[in-house]
Amino acid sequence: MTTLPLIHLVRQPLSQASHPPLLLLLHGVGSNEHDLFELAPLLDKRFLILSLRAPNTLSQGSYAWFDVTFTPQGPLIDPQQAEQSRQLLIDFIGQAITTYGANPGQVYLMGFSQGAIMSASVALTRPALVAGAVLMSGRILPEIQPMMAPNEQLKDLPVLVVHGTRDTVLPIHNGRDSRDLLAGLPIKLTYREYAMGHEVSQESLADVTRWLSERLDQAGV
Repeated sequence: MTTLPLIHLVRQPLSQASHPPLLLLLHGVGSNEHDLFELAPLLDKRFLILSLRAPNTLSQGSYAWFDVTFTPQGPLIDPQQAEQSRQLLIDFIGQAITTYGANPGQVYLMGFSQGAIMSASVALTRPALVAGAVLMSGRILPEIQPMMAPNEQLKDLPVLVVHGTRDTVLPIHNGRDSRDLLAGLPIKLTYREYAMGHEVSQESLADVTRWLSERLDQAGV
């Protein structure tokens, strides 16, 4: 771990590369940097993996990218915190590339739940920073839509959306709404549904790892 604007865990690439591809793991609300880092051994060995801790403390070992309250009408968020976290992630990407010597053209985001929300917020507003994004059991904030980059900048951006049909935290309509919104953009969208809850299943993780490896293969990494 080094001095960067977000606390994080590091898995160095397990294959030789002077400037490795960078994969950022973004956890969900109430979790921490150790959560998704447990998946690191299952992810492509070519990646330099950084698992980030969200900046807002809820309790010991529990963090969030922004405050959220779940209501019958849907989640209510703190949009100012969400925007601060988006800017923080943009800054972190640039500093991490420099600090770790990563390939600036091969930066990938992989987020779960609120981490998926933040991954979408960064990728759709600053696509030049991102080579691809994995959105697991998340949604796209309405607040981010007016900020999205022009279509010519979003063209061919690879995005994978995975969601559980049994999700009771962010029900399946969130995944389908994301699919419908993204389908109207000139990105390269892959969408998958699974008979799972608000979780990462073996089946969904297998598709995520395969998708990420295919991106590296196609880039000639």
